[in-house]
Formats: sequence, C-alpha cells, structure tokens
Amino acid sequence: MSPDPRSSAAQTVEIDGRKVKLTNLDKVLFPETGFTKGEVLDYYARIAPAMLPHLADRPATLIRHPDGVDAAGFFAKHAPAHRPDWVRTASIAATSSGKHVEYLLIDDLSSLMWAANLAAIEFHVPQWHAADPAHHDLLVLDLDPGAPATVLDCVTVAFAARELLASHGMELIAKTSGGKGLHLYAPLSRVPAAQARELARTIALGLEARLPELVVSNMAKRERPGKVFLDWSQNTHAKTTVAPYSLRARPRPTVSTPVTWEQLAAAGVPEDLVFGPPAALAQVAEHGDLLSAL
Repeated sequence: MSPDPRSSAAQTVEIDGRKVKLTNLDKVLFPETGFTKGEVLDYYARIAPAMLPHLADRPATLIRHPDGVDAAGFFAKHAPAHRPDWVRTASIAATSSGKHVEYLLIDDLSSLMWAANLAAIEFHVPQWHAADPAHHDLLVLDLDPGAPATVLDCVTVAFAARELLASHGMELIAKTSGGKGLHLYAPLSRVPAAQARELARTIALGLEARLPELVVSNMAKRERPGKVFLDWSQNTHAKTTVAPYSLRARPRPTVSTPVTWEQLAAAGVPEDLVFGPPAALAQVAEHGDLLSAL
C-alpha cells in the first residue's frame, strides 16, 4: 500500500501483512522543489517492483537526510538496533581486518518503506550477494565527468566500452548515476572479488589507451578536468554503488535510472539524461526494467 503523499499526519499502512508506521509525511526533504518525505515514500512504493530485485540479498548502505538534502546527511551501514523483527539482516566481514558489520537486507516492500521512512534518500549496494560475499556477480564501470566534460562525454566513452566488451562476448547495460555521470553494468558468474576488480581495471586501461584525450583511469583529481574518470575501483569488495532506481540527495530529486542505448545516442544536452521521480516511473512504464537481465 502506498502512503498518501498529500497527508501531513502519520499513517500506519499494512504491507504484506506487516504494519509500517510512516511519519512526518509533510516534511520537506528537497527544499529547492518542496519535495516532501511523503512524496519520497510514494515514489519508493511505486518503483518497488522494479527496484527490489536489485536490492534483494545485497547488503544495503543507506544515506539518510532526516533534516533534508540541504543539511548534512550520513551513511548508515550498520542496521539500526531498534528495527522491526521482520527486517532481515546479515553479518558480513566488511574489511580485510575481518570486522563484521550487521547489514540491512532490503528485499521486500515493507522493509523498503520502513527504511525510506528513516529519511533514507539513497540506497547503495555492492556488486555481490550476502549469500556469497567472496564472489561478484556484477561488473560496474562508473563514468564520472570532470568539468567542463559532461554526461555527453560519458556517452562517448560508454559506446566505446560497449564495443570493447562486445568483442569479448560481454554485454553492457547503462543507467544514469542520478548525478553527473553514467554507470555501465555487465553480469558476471561468481568471479572472485580480486579478479572482478582487476577486470574492471584492465577495461579502464584499455579504454584510456583507445581514448587518451577523453578517458582517465588514474584516481588523482588533478588529471580529471575535461575528461571522464573511469572509476574501476567501484568493483572493490568493500565499495558500493547507488542502486538502480534510487533517489539521489541532490538539490532537486533525481533518480539513478536505467536507459536504452538509443536514448544515450539521442541525447543532445545533459538534461536529456536527467530523470526525476515521475520520469523514472514513466521510463519503467514504457520499457520495463532495462536491467532485468542482471
């Protein structure tokens, strides 16, 4: 059940037989546009059928903004101690030190709505599942433009990456980052974490050699202006990437949205690849989940 975003009162909704209390629905979380917490919850309720498969069994890190996106938010990696007993968690070694973290597993609508009610604007997940942390099932190439480069330069790099990986039998699928860049995904089959990271680094170096005037794989920020930084380190075991269909904590509400290659090719200005919540929902209504193959 979706909350009524027009209501200012707290609501208790029943989802999958569970009662979820939703509070402060009229609180503005995006001051530039007046987008409220109720509208955030309503968006996540509507996008859930497409989003949940990409969250399921992946340890979730939340970025929470209880005072709105204009105030400092915080990463929430540890599952809150005060949580419903039906919210699943997984204890996983987060670093090479072996220290374990009790992560949230957001794998159903009630858990998604409960988390969003904590003013979790963004949901981030790793490239592996809680059931098999040692192996990656996703490869992600994070394309981040350094001004004056834009997402249109990322599109050029994306097509070069698509051609390169196609020659090795790998198919890429694209989504916007919800910020300035693009994320390119390819499925993997139980690849050890270190090998997945090295594969991404090899691809980055290959694209840098093909497009030296446009692509940089070095993490030094001084090398990024006017180029597209290909962040291969997103495939490191401990790192996460914003989940498909997640909102981003920007001045205006934007969504990390899967896109077609035709949409990328047709983009004439960066704004063509900016999706707010209504546009992201319309994208799913028209195309379905473009990342369903993952």
